[in-house]
Amino acid sequence: MVTIKTAGLTRRFSSLVAVDNLNLEIKEGEIFGLVGPDGAGKTTTMRLLTGILDPSSGEAWVFDKHTVKEAEALKEHIAYMSQRFGLYEELTVLENINFYADVYGVGQDLRKDKIEQLLGFSGLLPFKKRFAGKLSGGMKQKLGLACALIHTPKVLFLDEPTNGVDPVSRRDFWNILYDLLKEKVTIFCSTCYLDEAERCHRVGLIHKGKLLRCASPDDIKKEYNVKSLEEAFITIIKEYESK
Repeated sequence: MVTIKTAGLTRRFSSLVAVDNLNLEIKEGEIFGLVGPDGAGKTTTMRLLTGILDPSSGEAWVFDKHTVKEAEALKEHIAYMSQRFGLYEELTVLENINFYADVYGVGQDLRKDKIEQLLGFSGLLPFKKRFAGKLSGGMKQKLGLACALIHTPKVLFLDEPTNGVDPVSRRDFWNILYDLLKEKVTIFCSTCYLDEAERCHRVGLIHKGKLLRCASPDDIKKEYNVKSLEEAFITIIKEYESK
């Protein structure tokens, strides 16, 4: 099943083309990584796919919902964790999760078990009474993820979720993401860490709004006969710039 599909998706800001004719298909239960330098179009792509921004041209569908025509219905099926996820530092871990449960309309009958599950698999159960402002960077990211998952989304969008987080917390965060695959959650993640891109089923390299390559990490490395994605991506960008 195709969970995310774009057809000629384009977004312009005056003379700047932030996303340029993006054509992409992502399957259910896949972790897809969008990689590129700052300003490449990663965040704009996320906002287009989550219905926050309207495209200048082209279309996109997420979980069979048109991102413009069915934007409200789409919100029931997705979660978007932006770079600055809106945690309330003066609230406890538990109070933050309950707040987002209210926002998403999660009923009291379903809420208790779901919260216990999220606290357990994110490792936050011992800290549920701690104020969010007193958490470490890694724990804040885990709390942000727990809040995003409270309504059991089918598609999860993560915009550089581990940026600035220590390596151990980044590893723990990715272990949580892999656990989500057991529930057939589709994960669309942008990252500036190429070791994280290696963990994805497929990666897309975006540069100046253009998707230059989209394949599994192993296939990209084999195509360019290199040992790392970094080497491959440097070569791809140089080839593009030389045209």
